[in-house]
Amino acid sequence: MTDKPVAIVTGAAQGIGLAIARALAQNGTRVVVADANSPDNAVAQLRSEGFEASGVIANVADEASAQNMIDHAVDAHGGLDILVNNAGIFTSLLPQPLTDITLTEWRRVMSVNMDGVFLAVKAAVPAMRRRGGGCIVNIGSATSFKGNPLMLHYVTSKSAIIGMTRALSRELGADGIRVNCIAPGYTLSEGLLQNQVQLDRGRQKNINERSVSRDMYPTDVAGAIAFLASPAAAFITGQTLVVDGGVALN
Repeated sequence: MTDKPVAIVTGAAQGIGLAIARALAQNGTRVVVADANSPDNAVAQLRSEGFEASGVIANVADEASAQNMIDHAVDAHGGLDILVNNAGIFTSLLPQPLTDITLTEWRRVMSVNMDGVFLAVKAAVPAMRRRGGGCIVNIGSATSFKGNPLMLHYVTSKSAIIGMTRALSRELGADGIRVNCIAPGYTLSEGLLQNQVQLDRGRQKNINERSVSRDMYPTDVAGAIAFLASPAAAFITGQTLVVDGGVALN
């Protein structure tokens, strides 16, 4: 890596993704805010705080768009060292039994949550190899360890990310590319705060289950990712770190 690494954070226009981008920038990283929606406001916020940031509209479930995202980082900042696969579908979902989940909805969730990680990594690896290595952090979910009912498509898609992380760490280790996964618990992101059904169903329940009995915020996720992306984690790869206040204990 260079003295000032370059990171892409997907789904970073707001919420958890923006918190991740800010945490990386605070560690001296040049950040690319990638999102299916306009990244302009997020980029403006980061720049107003004195950080180096640029933005790109990216649909990670589309191969050409994912490649364009990587090309932007290379063209704007000279390369790519860190990829955080944060983009995903969760906060817009409503709990429902498996018999009510349509195949169309199933595939929509898989296309973003699972295919999107595959496509972003596939596009990023050549750029990281040119830099002599890199770091990939995938965002899974603590639901994989709890088996939450009524969210089968989401839990399945995020569980696949854990297996993908392990296989990628084996395949890319010789290239100096580390691959890890963060599995967050129930986090009060901007999107979740707009879903009253999810809030009513899960907020207090999760607080009650935690060893640290409080709400979880985007900064709780961001701090763990900043660590995994830092030189302090240089010998950590293939791991899934659960960040949920002590609900799922490994």
